[in-house]
Amino acid sequence: MSHPAVPLGTFPTPVEPAPRLAAALGLGPEDLWIKRDDLTGLGGGGNKIRKLEWTVGAALAEGADTLVTTGAPQSNHARLTAAAAARLNLDVVLVLRGTPGAARSGNLALDGLFGARLAWAGEVDQVGLDAAAAEVCARLRAGGARPALIPFGGSSALGARGYVRCGEELHEQVPRPRTVVVALGSGGTMAGLVAALGTGAVLGVDVGAMADPAAAVARFAAPLATQTVTAQELRVRRDQVGAGYATLTEPVRQALRLAARTEGLVLDPVYTGRALAGLRAAVQDGEVRPGEKTVFVHTGGLPGLFGHTDAVAFAEEGVTGFDG
Repeated sequence: MSHPAVPLGTFPTPVEPAPRLAAALGLGPEDLWIKRDDLTGLGGGGNKIRKLEWTVGAALAEGADTLVTTGAPQSNHARLTAAAAARLNLDVVLVLRGTPGAARSGNLALDGLFGARLAWAGEVDQVGLDAAAAEVCARLRAGGARPALIPFGGSSALGARGYVRCGEELHEQVPRPRTVVVALGSGGTMAGLVAALGTGAVLGVDVGAMADPAAAVARFAAPLATQTVTAQELRVRRDQVGAGYATLTEPVRQALRLAARTEGLVLDPVYTGRALAGLRAAVQDGEVRPGEKTVFVHTGGLPGLFGHTDAVAFAEEGVTGFDG
């Protein structure tokens, strides 16, 4: 690699036992460990920081003065790209799907706090979002700026290097886990873990961010892994997407409450909530079994909970008064 990663996060992140959550899932009290990648430091934390160390490192090596990236309105990646830009004294433009006027809560509030400028792309698919980002970059260049386009979700073979490092940390912290469970969105996080730990060890729970996430994982992992990686051999669960990426499903409601009330662990309604719901389903159908060492990778996303109206309403349902 011709350029260094730029240090942005606090590593290694800790691994914590979760005996009460394990028991509630049907595992043994010593079977489940949580890899706390919600505690990566910068900008509210989360998995995107590991990827940004590499992708922003490349942007700096190319002389960029402005970061441009894409996402949904509550994108964790967009939020952390804005935070990275603030730390590194770069300008940042976030090209988001949708239109302005929605409540500026959750990640959107932090985008503004970090000084990001927002460009709304309308109700477009991924191709349309990419086209909008390319147009923003062209306008920035025409104005004399030097933009660098950071990929959707920070996911690329380059960004996945950050999760090779995470896999190496896990080798030291929890030797030879049988299953490492992670939310599968744009593919880079799972790709790096697969490259480091092997296809058989990593279980990705699809959150509905892409039509074919397994293909993206295989594409990003291929240049990083010592073994051949194909989409067909990956362990991917697609049973937690429900009605779509932004919807709050009943299994996710149960997962959010379960993690909070057994371990004081806060998950988000799109990524980590689905990942835990997927782990619960995997225990129920025997894919993950008691007596086997299991690691749940907490990829963060807490600020997004406060921008998800249904999730906030669900959380508030648990507030009860004391009547003596």
